[in-house]
Amino acid sequence: MGLEMRVLLVLAMAICLPSAAYAAEGTATFYTPPYVPSSCNGYQNDGVMIAAASDAIWGNRAACGRRYRVTCTGATNQGVPKPCKGTSVVVKIVDYCPPGCGGTIDLSQEAFAAIANPDAGKIQISYTQV
Repeated sequence: MGLEMRVLLVLAMAICLPSAAYAAEGTATFYTPPYVPSSCNGYQNDGVMIAAASDAIWGNRAACGRRYRVTCTGATNQGVPKPCKGTSVVVKIVDYCPPGCGGTIDLSQEAFAAIANPDAGKIQISYTQV
């Protein structure tokens, strides 16, 4: 690889990495079926790897259809002391979690169970839009 190509590659990595590495922090709770109707898609079945967005990311429906990678980072002061499973899940925003919502992202029961022990009820998370 020539010098010019290496310089371009390094520049591309320098520009892309900061945005790819940024993860917001918040909390997650979960909700149970039925998952339809949803605020974003009515009676469309979007599967089970879905979530509802709180006001923190809802943006007056702008969050509809966005996908987020969610990772459990720890316990809240409630529930299970070590709830995390060491995995991440990608969810699609299909619904709104109204004021009073317990978390930044309200995951489907299945999505929550993929990253944490459901007995925890509420967990600390990091999340990035993908």
